[in-house]
Amino acid sequence: MRDTLGVLLAGGAGERLFPLTRDRAKPAVPFGGHYRIIDITLSNCINSGLRKVYILTQYKALSLNRHIREGWTGIVAQELGEFFELLPPMQRTGSNWYMGTADAVYQNIYSIGSEQPKHMIILSGDHIYKMDYSRMLHYHKETNAEVTLATLPIPPEETRQLGVVEVGKTGEILGFQEKPLTTTFRSPFNPNAVDASMGIYIFNTEVLLKALIADAEDPNSKHDFGHNILPNLLGKKKMMAYSFVDENKQQALYWRDVGTLDAYYDANMDLCSVSPTFNLYDKSWPIRTRVRQYPPAKFVFGEPGRTGSASNSVITAGVIISGASVAHSVVSQDVRVNSYSDVDSSIIFSHVNIGRHCRIRKAIIDRDVHIPEGTVIGYDPVEDKRRYFVTPSGLTIVTRDASLFENPVDPEFLQRY
Repeated sequence: MRDTLGVLLAGGAGERLFPLTRDRAKPAVPFGGHYRIIDITLSNCINSGLRKVYILTQYKALSLNRHIREGWTGIVAQELGEFFELLPPMQRTGSNWYMGTADAVYQNIYSIGSEQPKHMIILSGDHIYKMDYSRMLHYHKETNAEVTLATLPIPPEETRQLGVVEVGKTGEILGFQEKPLTTTFRSPFNPNAVDASMGIYIFNTEVLLKALIADAEDPNSKHDFGHNILPNLLGKKKMMAYSFVDENKQQALYWRDVGTLDAYYDANMDLCSVSPTFNLYDKSWPIRTRVRQYPPAKFVFGEPGRTGSASNSVITAGVIISGASVAHSVVSQDVRVNSYSDVDSSIIFSHVNIGRHCRIRKAIIDRDVHIPEGTVIGYDPVEDKRRYFVTPSGLTIVTRDASLFENPVDPEFLQRY
């Protein structure tokens, strides 16, 4: 990995995670109570030996920048040339902000050139998975590839969410389609599946830089890897597919795009299972994050009808469950749940105070929210839609200014996202 540079794309607006992304970038959204979404990819980098990474930020990046700066930049050996470097848009190549995934990398072409890497790994900061990128790099070199895409099998009906590839029996990519409604592609290893791109690419640096320059000069381009860079290189450069090897050590491959509220909610709820599909407790593949100093979690009162308890839940530091009941929920740092309240199947962000006699079910409570005494959320869909943001599946999102959602949310918006 010493001659390899990672570029982590973390500047997307994350519109489908609104309102959680109204004030923060999508990679900065909390995950699993203790982490941010971007921590998963950054942990993969550390565990893979990838220690030179540019993190390209743009959209509402204050909390993301702070998280990276305080939690990640100091863990690599800078005297050995290692770094996790934040790169916001600097308009070196023009007056525009990042106009697409390819343009974001192109605008930092000078920074890339200063490192002179032989290979580049393009990553995304909003997926949940465990992967050893050094295995993929070894495959890239072993096959003499110029471009390598990480792929995994998906059902044909899910192709509209991802780029899909046609793979030959030797592993070479013969075709590429970006988020097609339907496709005739089928995996050579499983005729009932389609090989989908995971959004993880390895390029020989010279190949990528030439492609980025040509793309920047094309006025009709969307400046996107999936729409432009990869299709334009297909058939001109040796492009290989690398089948995802899951370091999660479960029977089924685990890779989740948590780009929608329901997908994000489901991924968090899985962590509450007795044997979660995504294992946070594997010491051979640790997931790290920025650690804040909070006291231990505490459960108080054991009276009949007023017992502080939590079951099948993820409870983090600084939490006080005071005579309340929490079940199948993820509770972030510095949260207090007061007496006689009941929290079920919910995600509670940090610095939340839930008053007495509250009932909360299937909800996401954003940070710094105070839930008044006697509040009921998740039991009356009509009332919830009047006060909060509610998804079509019935998931209720409560933000600090819930008054924004006193009226029902535009159904066309919900249909889009």
